[in-house]
Amino acid sequence: MKIVSLLPSATEIVYALGLEDSLMAVTHECDYPPSVQEKPRITRSILPPGLSSGEIDAAVREQLGGSHSLYAINQAMLAAIRPDVILTQQLCDVCAVSYDDVMAAVSSLPVRPCLVNLEPTTLGDVWKDITRVGAVTGREEEAARVTVSLRARVEAIRRRAAQAKTRPRTALLEWLDPLFCGGHWDPELVEMAGGFDGLGRKHAPSTQISWDSVRKFAPEVLVVAQCGFGIERTAQDMRQFQALPGFPELPAVRSDRVFLVNGSDYFSRPGPRLADSLEILAALVHPEMFGEMHDDPERVVRWTPLQ
Repeated sequence: MKIVSLLPSATEIVYALGLEDSLMAVTHECDYPPSVQEKPRITRSILPPGLSSGEIDAAVREQLGGSHSLYAINQAMLAAIRPDVILTQQLCDVCAVSYDDVMAAVSSLPVRPCLVNLEPTTLGDVWKDITRVGAVTGREEEAARVTVSLRARVEAIRRRAAQAKTRPRTALLEWLDPLFCGGHWDPELVEMAGGFDGLGRKHAPSTQISWDSVRKFAPEVLVVAQCGFGIERTAQDMRQFQALPGFPELPAVRSDRVFLVNGSDYFSRPGPRLADSLEILAALVHPEMFGEMHDDPERVVRWTPLQ
């Protein structure tokens, strides 16, 4: 079986099911597990490198407003591979190759592969997607073992967090310029971790929000999980963010509970590592129950305002 993954999350699912030898090509963004770096890259971004977050947002709006894709598929590579299975999505044209572009690329292949469309909006949907990939690839037993283990980890956190005496107001932001709240599974993770997210859109796409809405919500815990960004890149946007009026007065800032997390690895990808995301959040929201989350530049750091 020859598999092509057009999603970083799907690539992680393939590895979790032990199918890495069947994976013939991945996206330019696939970076986990580390051994995936050896796989051929079948996509590329059309956005120029080095853009600021505001410039990225403007470019994305312009491209999608004109019905242009943000990514390109290497058609010649796809034809040479002649894949049996392509893992793709219709959920978000910002995050991956658009479904229309995938269909156009597939239409010219001599033999049509099995297209598996993964578009979860809830944590439960993610586990179902793992089961679906397992069914398509003949790895049903492996998928069952993986999902049972992930569900157990999530349930252990949820049950413990449910015993907390407080539910701190928790803001999880997916973008800083402009501001976007958390969407889809992220508000669900905050809830399971024992926090209250009054800004996010549970099981729905994230959306732009006003700074006034953040100030009015007055988060006690502020988590910045920028979509597709690691901590180092997110830190570049914090100087502008902390200059917003009233930032120093936020309860989260006054109590030193502003955290930068690796959104790319742990919050943007609907794959197996969402269980890790929940464990990270639980430690940030309720350190008295789950232990303090120490700085780890690969996962999370406590933000110290720049002078």
